[in-house]
Amino acid sequence: MSNSPLKGQLELGINRAPEKDRNFHLGGRSFYFFDFDDNIAFLTTPLILFNKNDRSEIKISSGDFAQHHSNIGKSGLYADYQIDYCDSTGTFRNFRDVHIDELQKLQGKKQVFVQDVSEALGFADFQWKGPSWECFYHASFNQRPLSVITARGHHPDTLKDGIRVFVQNKVLPLEPNYLSVYPVSHKETRIELGDSEFKEGTAELKQRAIRASVEKAIDIYGYNPHHRFGMSDDDPKNIQLIVEEMTRLKARFPEMSFFMIETQHGSFIKHEVKLSGLRGDKVENLSQLSFFEEDRQKS
Repeated sequence: MSNSPLKGQLELGINRAPEKDRNFHLGGRSFYFFDFDDNIAFLTTPLILFNKNDRSEIKISSGDFAQHHSNIGKSGLYADYQIDYCDSTGTFRNFRDVHIDELQKLQGKKQVFVQDVSEALGFADFQWKGPSWECFYHASFNQRPLSVITARGHHPDTLKDGIRVFVQNKVLPLEPNYLSVYPVSHKETRIELGDSEFKEGTAELKQRAIRASVEKAIDIYGYNPHHRFGMSDDDPKNIQLIVEEMTRLKARFPEMSFFMIETQHGSFIKHEVKLSGLRGDKVENLSQLSFFEEDRQKS
């Protein structure tokens, strides 16, 4: 498969003028939080399930895993299979970094994530661009403070290296203005998020990463009641706990705006998190969506 971009993928922002934050005139900033897999982009990185009886392996996509993981080993399509949590040989081995020595680096060896991003660009746009790609592009083009919060276990620099491939292939105009990068299965990141005993699940760690990112945003950009925060994800359990965390943040910072962007099953539903509950809108035209910046005026 070719690693070079196909025709039609160049998105250099020609004739596109940068836009100020929606609440720029009030001192507010818009902060974008993204899950990576099946949101920013679809990669072919497989997860591995193991047969309970003979340890034979099958590969499944991250999208299938998000939809079925609560039933793996219990019922349904994957009732006879199980998850192995060993980083080097288990289910998520392709979602972790491997050791690359200096000679291998000189020979051009890259981490799996970086390779998979490069390979994805050999496909047509509609095959690799995730439902939040337009929002990711908008945030990067306009240098909005941006966080990547993913279940992957790579080093944060590996994620940046992979995203840099988009820039090198001219499908992304600029490297993101990173606020934070939290691959929540990365051991050092888990410790940073307070999970030194490695007991918390992915969704709970994403909650902590969201909270840490909001706190970092306020620390760097200052407190302002007109700040806006949004997070996109496709995993049903993650979505539920993200909403719970954003509800707590809304109670803590009631004047700020918080949004959950649900991207499962090909839909794109924007929920504003209110103390009284969620207010949701299904978005039909993603090309005109700026995540949550084009939302109705805040009451």
